[in-house]
Amino acid sequence: MDDLCQKVWNGERITEAEAVDLSRLPLQQLGALSDRRRRLAKAGDYDGQGNEIVTYILDRNINYTNICNVYCKFCAFWRTEKQEGAYVISRDEIDKKIEETVALGGTQILMQGGHHPKLNKQWYLDLLGHIRDKFPEINIHAFSPSEFIHFRDVFDEPLESLVRDFRDAGLGSIPGGGGEILVDEVRNRIAPLKAMTDDWLKVMEIAHGLNMASTATMMFGHVESIEHRIEHLERVRRQQDETEGFTAFIAWTFQPENTKLRAPAVGANEYLRMQALSRIYLDNVPNIQSSWVTQGLEIGQVALKYGANDLGSIMIEENVVSEAGTTFCMDEGDMKRLIDDIGYNPRQRDNWYRLVNSKAVAA
Repeated sequence: MDDLCQKVWNGERITEAEAVDLSRLPLQQLGALSDRRRRLAKAGDYDGQGNEIVTYILDRNINYTNICNVYCKFCAFWRTEKQEGAYVISRDEIDKKIEETVALGGTQILMQGGHHPKLNKQWYLDLLGHIRDKFPEINIHAFSPSEFIHFRDVFDEPLESLVRDFRDAGLGSIPGGGGEILVDEVRNRIAPLKAMTDDWLKVMEIAHGLNMASTATMMFGHVESIEHRIEHLERVRRQQDETEGFTAFIAWTFQPENTKLRAPAVGANEYLRMQALSRIYLDNVPNIQSSWVTQGLEIGQVALKYGANDLGSIMIEENVVSEAGTTFCMDEGDMKRLIDDIGYNPRQRDNWYRLVNSKAVAA
C-alpha cells in the first residue's frame, strides 16, 4: 500500500484493481491523496493574490415533463400520463423560470425530463429554438444520453442526426444524467427499460465529435458493488481518453424514500470515499463537482477537501431528488460563504468552467 499511495501522490494512473485496494484506506488518508490529485489537476487556477479558486455556477434545473415510460426503480419523480400530478411544461412557464434565472445572474438552464412516449421531435426542436431566440445569453445544458436513446427509438432516426439537429436548434451541451452505474448487470436490475452502458457512451461520443461538451455522473449506493463503481469510472476514463469531451464528473448517493428500489441509504463517509476515488481514478477529467444537493451544505463543503474543486449550482429549482425525500437549499451567498470559510476564493463560472466577469491569474 505504501508503494500504491506513493504512485497516487506522484500523479500516476492507477488500475481498477489498485482502485479497489485504495477504497479500503482510512477515509482521512484517502482524502489527503485525493486532495493532492486535485491540486495537481488544477495547478494554475489561482487569483491574483495566490489563493486557490473554487467555482460554482448559477443555473436552474427545469424538468420539462415528469411523464415517463421507463419506470426506473430508483426514481420517485416519474408519472404515467393519467396519474395525478403528471405535466408537460408550457412556454409561459419556462419563460418565467428562465427570466427568474437571468435576474439572479444565471448563465445556464439544466433541462431534463421523463421519457415521454408522445412528444414528437418538432416539439423539442421548437422548444430549443424558442429558448435560444428569446434568451441568447443562456446556455441550454439539456437532454441526457438516456433521453437521446429514447428519441432514437421513438423518432426512428440515427443518433448522429438527432444530436446534430438538436445542437443546430440551440442545444449547447449535454448533462451526464442517466449514468447511474455504467455496468449492464446493474442497469438491468434497477432500470431495465433505460439506455444500457454502450448506448449512454455512444451519445457522449457523438456529442464530443460535434464539439459539444458534457458532464459524466454516477448514482451509487444501491445494488452495486465497489467493483461495479470502479468499472463505471473505467468506462468514463476510457471514453475521455478518446474524446476529451467531459468537463466534469459528479457522483451522488441513491435517495431511497418514495422509490420502489429497496436499499439502505449510504452516508457521508461512503460519499466522501467515492468522490475521493473518483478524483484519483479520473486523472483525465479536470473537474470534480461536490454533491451538496444529496449530502447537505456541510458535507458539500467538506467534499472540497476530498477531491472536489467545484461546488456545483445553487439549484434555483430541484424536483427529482426532492421527490425522493431529500431537500437542501442554498443561495449564492451560502455558496460563497462555504467556499471562503474553507480557505478558497469563490468564483462564478459558466458550463465550460470559464470564470464569469473575472479572470484567473496563473501562478
